[in-house]
Amino acid sequence: MRLITDWFKRTFSDPQIVFLTLILAVGFAIVLTMGDMLAPVLASAVIAYLLEGLVVVLEDRGLPRLLAVTIVFVAFVLFVTAVLFGLMPLLSRQVTELVQQLPNIIGTAQNALMALPERFPDVVSPKQAEEILSAVQSEIASWGQDVVSVSVSSVVGVLTILVYLVLMPMLVFFFLKDKDIILRWFTSFMPGERGLADIVWVEVDRQIANYVRGKFWEIIIVWAATLLAFTYFELQYAMLLAVLVGLSVVIPYVGATVVTIPVVMVAWFQWGWGQDFIWVTVAYLVIQALDGNVLVPLLFGEVVSLHPIAIIVAILVFGGLWGFWGVFFAIPLATLVNAVLRAWPTRGIAARPA
Repeated sequence: MRLITDWFKRTFSDPQIVFLTLILAVGFAIVLTMGDMLAPVLASAVIAYLLEGLVVVLEDRGLPRLLAVTIVFVAFVLFVTAVLFGLMPLLSRQVTELVQQLPNIIGTAQNALMALPERFPDVVSPKQAEEILSAVQSEIASWGQDVVSVSVSSVVGVLTILVYLVLMPMLVFFFLKDKDIILRWFTSFMPGERGLADIVWVEVDRQIANYVRGKFWEIIIVWAATLLAFTYFELQYAMLLAVLVGLSVVIPYVGATVVTIPVVMVAWFQWGWGQDFIWVTVAYLVIQALDGNVLVPLLFGEVVSLHPIAIIVAILVFGGLWGFWGVFFAIPLATLVNAVLRAWPTRGIAARPA
């Protein structure tokens, strides 16, 4: 008990550590208690932070701040418009077609499953095949119920999207335009000596900026390469599957494993165990191998210095706390935790009396 008391006194005798702890506690408390209400503000702040890098590049080339902000903001609005009115209708159409084909896919899979006891009697028994089929049918039924519940709440979802489409562009613009004013307002409430917080912020800012920039290009490259391969082999729902493969890189290790299932299932339903199925599968595996062994080291290097175990734990923890957005921002949040842990012992040791 005394050991814990001594550590507590030694560590929190440094005002900067107390200040950093207070900032982290308040930030997490706000997100946990008011995250849903402030979601448009938080999302807009994150987008503005990501766009700030482009604004800085234009400012370095001699453009005034307001003009640089306007150019970046217009480009962002055009990009979002292209996604909403160009890509989303195509994806929606392919999703509808895939849902219509699901009964046929399920029927084909059932026939193939029930044929396994005849082809491999020593491996799969008829009873095992029936149990697997029953489990799959119950899982599909639960998916159907989820789809119905989502469709019932779709009106609320549409209203939420409309609110986001109106509020978020305005918030992003003002966050970019008045960045200095907002930062001065926040820092006015902070003590003058905040060296530890500044050290953590510099480390987090460097790693997150590099991570986001690298992840954006990784998504684009993997999506484009997958789309070219699937289109070349004339795989059905090529755009939908390519988008899924591209977005899967956001969740390391887990995303690639999960998205493999629909890719293999669609290819198998279209061609069976034929040569085309083998070539598409090989092409997909080659893209995944190149992504993990060539593209990721090239784009990221050693910038995000997190162990794979730390990444998986971060995905599980933050995903459990905040769902999809927790998974999406798991690595940046893990980077924040890592930066705090790396800075904390240094300050604690420095604070010890000689």
